[in-house]
Amino acid sequence: MSNSDLLKELRIERHQREEHGGGTGRWPWIVAGVLIVLAAGAGVWWLLAHKAIPVRIATAVAAANDPGAGAVLQATGYVTARRQATVSAQITGTLTEVLIEEGDHVKKDQVLARLDDSAYKAALDTAAAQAKAAHALVAQYQSELAQNLRDAARDETLARQGLVSRQTAEQARTLADSTRAQLVSQEKQALAADANTVQAQVNFDYCVVRAPFDGVITTKDAQVGEIISPFSAGGGFTRTGIGTIVDMDSLEVDVDVNEAYIGRVTPKMAAEAVLDAYPDWKIPAHVIAIVPAADRGKATVKVRVALERKDARIVPDMGVRVSFLENGSVAATQGPKGVFVPAKAIVERDGRSSVFIVADGKARRQSVQPSAQDFGDKRLIPAFVDAGDNVVVSPPDDLHDGSPVTVQTQ
Repeated sequence: MSNSDLLKELRIERHQREEHGGGTGRWPWIVAGVLIVLAAGAGVWWLLAHKAIPVRIATAVAAANDPGAGAVLQATGYVTARRQATVSAQITGTLTEVLIEEGDHVKKDQVLARLDDSAYKAALDTAAAQAKAAHALVAQYQSELAQNLRDAARDETLARQGLVSRQTAEQARTLADSTRAQLVSQEKQALAADANTVQAQVNFDYCVVRAPFDGVITTKDAQVGEIISPFSAGGGFTRTGIGTIVDMDSLEVDVDVNEAYIGRVTPKMAAEAVLDAYPDWKIPAHVIAIVPAADRGKATVKVRVALERKDARIVPDMGVRVSFLENGSVAATQGPKGVFVPAKAIVERDGRSSVFIVADGKARRQSVQPSAQDFGDKRLIPAFVDAGDNVVVSPPDDLHDGSPVTVQTQ
């Protein structure tokens, strides 16, 4: 083949160029689609990277101003009543009166409620009548015995004089002895009738429910018309209690102390209690006893703490924080340096303890070295965090240094 023939083979005809040219028109659209997808992905990434993370914050408190400053140990617990009772009737009956409401102050033996007593009143009247009948028979037998004794003595005299037979005298003596036995039996029956009367009187008195001690009514559990019973009979249609009474003079505090620090607590140790409801009110207290049992699940030991000042503001089940003071009130004046933050504000990041401080809508990560001393649900940070700083409580895993945040309301 000559060179001219080879050149003809390599030449592209017009119709071939048009066919290839039609394919090149789709490439701009493909490129534009790829660019749009990349731009959308970048936009989503930017939005996710700059989306504000909702967080909860707490304010760091200067240790010198904290109510528990200077304490060798802090623990949280609740106010409890050592003397309280759910008042119920000792018999089953229908309530006709309920004379209590929540918050009422009652005295010992004060009437709290009354039950329908018609049946018990009838039983009492019956028992009293039977007792009277039994005592009447006793009086009858006593009269008969006295007469029979006189007859037997007279027949005995006549028998000795030969005026009556010896048999007649013996029969008179036997009749007196028989009457004496009947009298003894009837006296026993009269005693039993008296006992039945006493029992009927007790049951009748049970229809009136009284306060077992001075206290305050905290719950009212039954209404007029409901059946009350000391037993859980009748399912949900029977009440087992009328209300709960609490002796406010018996209030104390039960706190759970981490078993790793229980050695710092001793009986009669001075303490200071602060109620969650009144954070600025410090109540003098002292340790009553350390309960000799540990909670395996929580790894804590219960400590009973006495409140040295009683007040109407203190009510059962209130949350309370107790600071144990090694040297009484003197120790409280020698507080630690630094700030207190919630224990949940401290997290481990990159092998270091850190907190996130919120300022200008962003979270700033700060490495810290918390104190090893136990302060209950708080931790002492000696440095790097200032009083008044807002720290993130329970920082989420996606929170990083510089992340934008929004503060959640409590």
